[in-house]
Amino acid sequence: MSNPRWKRRPPGSTWGDFGPDDQRGRLNLLTPKKVLEGVAEVKEGLSFCLSLPLDYPGEAKLNPRRHPPRLQPTVREGKPNMNFPIARLDPKATDVICDDAAFIHLQYSTQWDSLAHVGQLFDADGDGKAEMVYYNGYRAGEHIIGPLDYRDGGELPVAAEPGARALGVENMATHCIQGRAVMIDLEAHFGRAHKAVGFAELMDVLEKDRVVVEEGDIVCLRTGYDRLILSMKKKPDLEILNNSCAGLDGRDERLLNWITKSGLVSLISDNYAVEFYPSRPCEADHCASLPLHEHCLFKLGVNLGELWFLSDLADWLRKHGRYRFLMTAPPLRLPGAVGSPATPVGTV
Repeated sequence: MSNPRWKRRPPGSTWGDFGPDDQRGRLNLLTPKKVLEGVAEVKEGLSFCLSLPLDYPGEAKLNPRRHPPRLQPTVREGKPNMNFPIARLDPKATDVICDDAAFIHLQYSTQWDSLAHVGQLFDADGDGKAEMVYYNGYRAGEHIIGPLDYRDGGELPVAAEPGARALGVENMATHCIQGRAVMIDLEAHFGRAHKAVGFAELMDVLEKDRVVVEEGDIVCLRTGYDRLILSMKKKPDLEILNNSCAGLDGRDERLLNWITKSGLVSLISDNYAVEFYPSRPCEADHCASLPLHEHCLFKLGVNLGELWFLSDLADWLRKHGRYRFLMTAPPLRLPGAVGSPATPVGTV
């Protein structure tokens, strides 16, 4: 399989399967048929907000590089444009105006990971030297650009404007991300125990709850982490958070193989990283520190959703003997971003 960006692709990947220049990955399987299947799951007309308040988890403890959003008024005539009486400018006017701006870390709270979020050092050229590459062979420094060029061990300033020229969240937004979703309720089986869930445990949950995942489905994992975060009221306790709730075992090859064969298009959790983090120690000489991210974002083109609020919907589905629903969850249409907040909606 020829491609202008790579001569070899990672084993088991979908690179090139959806076209040489594809930037959507497995979202290509989210077809009109899958949208109709999702719509068919709407029986009651009830909608659930699947986002945490975007100022949660609070502070910058869960990830020190990500901070809560900061709101501030815009400026009109040199004054804060909040409760601003237009009569100051026009004595006849009765309008009172509020207008604000936000500085927001795009992956602080409920979020989507784009395919530009995590790449790997991989020998895509077949020349014996690993390059910094992302899904479908898109390159660091050429397609995903930062202020510094870290290639070849350097730190050279880059003149170009930073951002993802390929694989950014706008590719997800224009595809809309609407279709049939499946809820897998890990908390119902494991409580809030800090547990790495591998293939055997996941299959046992699916069998007990009679959950079936089909090609083109969006898969959600409820662990209870969302309510735990909310209970802390923006004062996160890392000792508790780091030792609570389930995550997928990204080192379990059978689990990764199931993700591949299932045909799921996106993998979402209410926890911090979808996968159990930090992962189990690497047994090879070199391997990804985030093996599930590597498998999904880098190899398969499967977007990950993290820190979603799933528990209210999961409780409703379990109470009513259901596990499927309509998901509507586009990210911000923000060209060049590698992640995005989301306000997803689940409808039953």
